[in-house]
Amino acid sequence: MADDLTPEQRRRNMQAIRSKDTTIELRLRKALWERGVRYRKNYKKLIGKPDIAITKYKIAVFCDSDYWHGYDWENRNQRIKSNRDYWVPKIERNMERDREVTAALQNEGWLVLRFWEWQIRKHLDECIGAILQAVESRK
Repeated sequence: MADDLTPEQRRRNMQAIRSKDTTIELRLRKALWERGVRYRKNYKKLIGKPDIAITKYKIAVFCDSDYWHGYDWENRNQRIKSNRDYWVPKIERNMERDREVTAALQNEGWLVLRFWEWQIRKHLDECIGAILQAVESRK
């Protein structure tokens, strides 16, 4: 049970979660590269370290995990049964941070695109199309 974990066990479990080079990031990056879009990955010079940064056109792309970034939070929030006191505030803070990062990048003139995990998995071509359209509009 998640409730029975010690802080050390919880820390180790959290360390196992990838923050970069996730499956959805790799799929999106590979498809962009095949279409000739060049980018920086996990660009550390920007707040939030976008998963994909097309620096030439100031486009920042984030691949947001459905769970960690709170997709359909109103419903999903109710389904968290174990250790709610830990997980609900953690995910809500992630959501707040996403809004802060988006606003900060926009203030610096960046176009921010965020795609949910399910969008990348089920509608990859539409995600790629949105990015290509953004590139065209910024040329």
